[in-house]
Amino acid sequence: MRSQDPQISHETTIARPVIRQLDDSAINRIAAGEVVERPASAVKELVENAVDAGARRILVEVADGGKTLIRVTDDGVGMTPEDLPLALSRHATSKIDGSDLLNIHTFGFRGEALPSLGAVGRLTITSRAQGHEAAQIEVSGGQAAPVKPAGLRAGTIVELRDLFFATPARLKFMRSDRAENQAISDVVKRLAMAEPSIGFTLRDVSGGGEGRVTFRADPLPGDLFDALHGRLAHVIGREFAENALRIDANRDGLRLYGYAALPTYSRGAAVTQFLFVNTRPVKDKMLTGALRAAYMDFLSRDRHPAAALFIDCDPEQVDVNVHPAKSEVRFRDPGVARGLIVSSLRHALAEAGHRASTTVAGATLGAMRPEEPTASGGPRIYQMERPSYGARQQSYAAQSPVQPPTLSYPAPPSTETPGFAELSDAYSGQTIETPDPQPDHPIEDLPLGAARGQVHENYIIAQTRDGMVIVDQHAAHERLVYEQLKAQMAENGVTAQALLIPEIVQLSEGDCARLLDVSDELYKFGLGIEPFGGNAIAVRETPALLGEVNAEAMLRDILDELDDQGESQLVQARIEAILSRVACHGSIRSGRRMRGEEMNALLREMEATPHSGQCNHGRPTYVELKLADIERLFGRT
Repeated sequence: MRSQDPQISHETTIARPVIRQLDDSAINRIAAGEVVERPASAVKELVENAVDAGARRILVEVADGGKTLIRVTDDGVGMTPEDLPLALSRHATSKIDGSDLLNIHTFGFRGEALPSLGAVGRLTITSRAQGHEAAQIEVSGGQAAPVKPAGLRAGTIVELRDLFFATPARLKFMRSDRAENQAISDVVKRLAMAEPSIGFTLRDVSGGGEGRVTFRADPLPGDLFDALHGRLAHVIGREFAENALRIDANRDGLRLYGYAALPTYSRGAAVTQFLFVNTRPVKDKMLTGALRAAYMDFLSRDRHPAAALFIDCDPEQVDVNVHPAKSEVRFRDPGVARGLIVSSLRHALAEAGHRASTTVAGATLGAMRPEEPTASGGPRIYQMERPSYGARQQSYAAQSPVQPPTLSYPAPPSTETPGFAELSDAYSGQTIETPDPQPDHPIEDLPLGAARGQVHENYIIAQTRDGMVIVDQHAAHERLVYEQLKAQMAENGVTAQALLIPEIVQLSEGDCARLLDVSDELYKFGLGIEPFGGNAIAVRETPALLGEVNAEAMLRDILDELDDQGESQLVQARIEAILSRVACHGSIRSGRRMRGEEMNALLREMEATPHSGQCNHGRPTYVELKLADIERLFGRT
């Protein structure tokens, strides 16, 4: 008899979940996790509220990295006693009426900052509007107290103590006080850059007392560019302001303005890149990629440009409601914004011509360290005491020989050196000719002056009206040849080589569509692709300069760039890298002696060629030293 298998029961008891409405306190604590990530986020929200209130001066005081105290004082329009409880309600704001979420002209508009801060900390707001009495309201852990009278002349004081006391788990993720103070300072400085007409003060009051001022920027008068230039010099540094180019361009309803540094003033990291949309500090990958693309031809991959750029547009052309922190934006037409940045910066860099940053000369002078001071601490005196007239006459008589010997000196070396009779470009067939200086315009008055000699067969020494210039002949000519090769490529196009057997690359349907959308741009640089049916792309032509190409790897790299930046410049970058190597091998080599007319011809061509202040690798091609700096090196001033 067959035994019966025991019955296995799979029945389990599952409790039916009950849907509950969270209370306001829990809702505010959850929202605070999105709006207030760290003390710097709270400072950002409160300072932006002060700017929206029309403040002319804003004081920010913090203690212990903002963890125990954040106090923001402004002289704005203030709030009435009736406004205070409403300001602590979620989604209550004076910035918009809710009818149009795209037409936003202020920093804040969501009505979440103050309720979120009150939910996770101890918040006190004291405010006075013109024509009303001052009032104060307190809220702790989401529980608000009644409004009471207070003493305040004008404006608003928002005081936040014990941030995240209601959510202690968040405190475990806070960094050191020093790191949080640095983050707060960065936030205040970014907002100060966007509002040069407003005064900002940041004070660290850790330990009580008056504390110490860690940052201060007074309001600046004048027009937009003068005030902005002064504020950037104060915030970023005077060196940036001295080596920055003014940017002002318009396209399709977008205006780009600000300052971008010369390529020779570059940084080792992207720490001096500040981007603003309608004066709102943003971190946008598309805008950062456009900035990088504008400098692509002038900087090596390990160097980063420095810039403070502002985009102004109709609020309906950009969506700032992407994230509660409002640090991300989305343009209606991102291609216009990207193209505006790239074209405007490249135009400004071209107009700068051969200009190089003053930091190059500063580093040169810094390397020439003056003599150490004397033991007494004072400066070293090079002049000897002057003897009396009688003593000098006796000294001269004693030192004067009866009959001076006849001295003979070797003849100076001949300046006729073997080499090229004239400086020419082997690739364009054009000869560089030295322009004849006008009688009323000496050659020393030209930007790079007149060649006076060559040292170590590599460096040209030129004299200007108020100093001297040292030129690296190989690096300078390398840039000149490279610019000529690029001009030829732009005029004649990129030569493509047809593949005997087209290479078929299998991709996803979406990837195929994205590549075909940019096929016209790729064809300009010699990469010919077309659909091959299904999810395949046929590569029929590749750039001849690149030689043998792994087409599939190149297409996938292009797709990665499209994903990351919205545009691919991979093919162009590789072609320009080839042209750069050709220019390097075809330029004047180090160690070749040059005649005077050749050196002057090189200087004149540099003055006429854009971007000649740096070589193809981003290094400077010349150093300019002012006469006053040289005299200071020798203690003559």
